[in-house]
Amino acid sequence: MPAIEVKGLTKAFRTYKKQPGFAGAVRGLFRRHYEQLFAVKDINFTIEPGELVGFLGPNGAGKTTTLKMLSGLLYPTSGTASVLGHVPWHRHDDYRRRFALLLGQKNQLWWDLPARESLDLNAKIYGIPDADRDRTVAEMTELLGVKDKLNVQVRELSLGERMKMELTASLLHQPKVLFLDEPTIGLDVVSQKTVREFLRAHNAKNKTTIVLTSHYMTDIQELCERVIIIDHGRLFFDGRLEEIVDRFADFKLLTVHCVNAAACPADSLTRFGEVVEQNASFIKLKVKRDRVVPVCKALLDELPVQDLDIEEVPIEDVIRTIFAR
Repeated sequence: MPAIEVKGLTKAFRTYKKQPGFAGAVRGLFRRHYEQLFAVKDINFTIEPGELVGFLGPNGAGKTTTLKMLSGLLYPTSGTASVLGHVPWHRHDDYRRRFALLLGQKNQLWWDLPARESLDLNAKIYGIPDADRDRTVAEMTELLGVKDKLNVQVRELSLGERMKMELTASLLHQPKVLFLDEPTIGLDVVSQKTVREFLRAHNAKNKTTIVLTSHYMTDIQELCERVIIIDHGRLFFDGRLEEIVDRFADFKLLTVHCVNAAACPADSLTRFGEVVEQNASFIKLKVKRDRVVPVCKALLDELPVQDLDIEEVPIEDVIRTIFAR
């Protein structure tokens, strides 16, 4: 049985549209104009147990709204969803014990208490035995490098330390499904790397189903084989990360290193592809995928090429292009 199954899920919000000026405000007292805005519209996908899936989209695409519906915080306008065999917005206790939602911009730990006391409170809420709680907290905080911060007030922790404690709190009851909304937002590169390594290890060990949203493409590339992209509330892409490059980037980047710059003038290379970068030591060309082999052969035959590099377009650039559309 799939861990998560979504069919035709839709969420619309009714918003008041105020007319401009004082006269518009007065008219609004007697007759209001409303608009229906779709945050999520008719999306369908299935996620199997143990999958770690990237959930991508530009700001306002509907990512967080979808996660809130799947965690039972919002009721959908229409459509159905099943998570671990439960309808999320029915909010059955058995379901609430089996999933966790971590919002990068929200706090679940008590601001004025040491992190340890907030974790103790969470353990009591979930009915976790003291021995299991102590073992889990010790293991996770050790892996995240914040074991020595357990007795520090949450307000005195750095952003990275606080996020690691939040992650520990979310996983304390060993959920089978974890929704992560921007878990590394605002963190330094070292903290981001630590969180990524922890999530990879936790997923491998516990087979936890993880749905991850992030604007840092490094998070997605290092953690997720599959990505789901939504835009304006609609499903745009669902498949392997590598397929995005194949479908939306029909070219590769060739970096040509010549014996000297004068030997490989940029204007002589434009017939091979688009020049995207050049300096005294190299020229970078954008070449159609089906022309890469003949272009490389021609370059080596016709010019004093010292070295030639072929690389895929960075996935971050591909995603940026998709969002721009």
